Amino acid sequence: MSLWELTGRAWSGVVSSLCGFRRAETRRRRRAPVRLALSLLPTLSLGVALSLAIAPAFSPARAEAIETRAPIAFLYDITADTLLYAKEADKPFAPGSLAKVMTAVVVFDALAKGEISADTLYTVSEHAWRTGGAPSRGATMFAAVKSQIAVKDLLAGLIVHNANDAAIVLAEGLAGSEAAFAERMTRFGLEIGLTGSRFRSPTGLDADASTVTARDMVTLARHLLERHADRLALFTQADFTWNNIFQRNKNPFLGEIRGLDGLAGGQSERDGFSGLITVEREGRRIVGVLAGLPNDKARLQALKELADAAWESFATQTLFVAGAAVGEARVFGGVATSVPLVAGRDIAVLLPVGASMNYRLRLVYRGPLIAPVTPGTEVGELRVIGPDDVVVYKAPVVTGGAVETGTLRQRAVNGVTELLFGWM
Repeated sequence: MSLWELTGRAWSGVVSSLCGFRRAETRRRRRAPVRLALSLLPTLSLGVALSLAIAPAFSPARAEAIETRAPIAFLYDITADTLLYAKEADKPFAPGSLAKVMTAVVVFDALAKGEISADTLYTVSEHAWRTGGAPSRGATMFAAVKSQIAVKDLLAGLIVHNANDAAIVLAEGLAGSEAAFAERMTRFGLEIGLTGSRFRSPTGLDADASTVTARDMVTLARHLLERHADRLALFTQADFTWNNIFQRNKNPFLGEIRGLDGLAGGQSERDGFSGLITVEREGRRIVGVLAGLPNDKARLQALKELADAAWESFATQTLFVAGAAVGEARVFGGVATSVPLVAGRDIAVLLPVGASMNYRLRLVYRGPLIAPVTPGTEVGELRVIGPDDVVVYKAPVVTGGAVETGTLRQRAVNGVTELLFGWM
């Protein structure tokens, strides 16, 4: 193989005397492009991953910025695009009536795609009437068997009344049966990023056969807020009168949590009480979910504490202004072997106040970069790593300068270095 061929496929490296790596170790390294994770420190040893704690902003006052009695919890700041808290976020639990949030979102999606309209009429089957209507003695909009109801009224019954008959009628109307609609719910969930949830009914009244995760429920809420924000008002509609029957909103959190404007509560015999909320205060919006509480009183208190903590326990800290140097990336085949990486925008992160949690920064890029390199090109991201190595925030980094294509000799040296020592 010619030196030119080696140069054409190889990455530029650094000599082992600088990095302290033995030649035998470097030869075993993979020569395809790798994903580098470099920590940010005042000085860096090339090839060595180190950590930077964002310590100066914190005091060792307590071990956790948020504490909750709930076995399962997840709190996300939509406005700051930051994960604030996670506890057993991927542990499955039975959603109970939280499944109706997915039912509503599937219907919203069908409306948005023009598959149905708000005035589409669906017939109340005997199954829907017996299972979810007056004979069931559960939450119902008291739809009469064989009556026809418009989708807009069924949605109001589903969300405002928490009505089981409305959920079943919508499911049968859209998919032909509860089972077929449940399959559609699961498929749709996978499409929008719900990786750990499986639905078995549109109501959640399925002997705990449906399972969801806290992370997935927050993803679902985020999808609703991003794609169907115009429907959010239904969740706080005070009441709904249909067929001369007046009913108030059955959301147990309305009026109890300041700034709350959705979503719902759930309950199962196996996994206790759960809740999914979105709250907006002072220009910030959060989504939170809890599960596994023993009763409705404990659930409400835990949700209040979770929501309040988002404002009381976190403050925005600017880590880098736009254009500030964050690190550097290695370059192959150029007149220089590295290029500065800078913040693509102001990097301001919500971080705990008065907590000793060890948050770290990690610069990640796909490299080495291939010359020529132009300034302002997005090539990676800066990650804020929280407790348990969870990524709580990401921000883009861009190249802070240009690197022209190197001479034949420079590229040959790059190739020989890679051949001898690999890319590190």
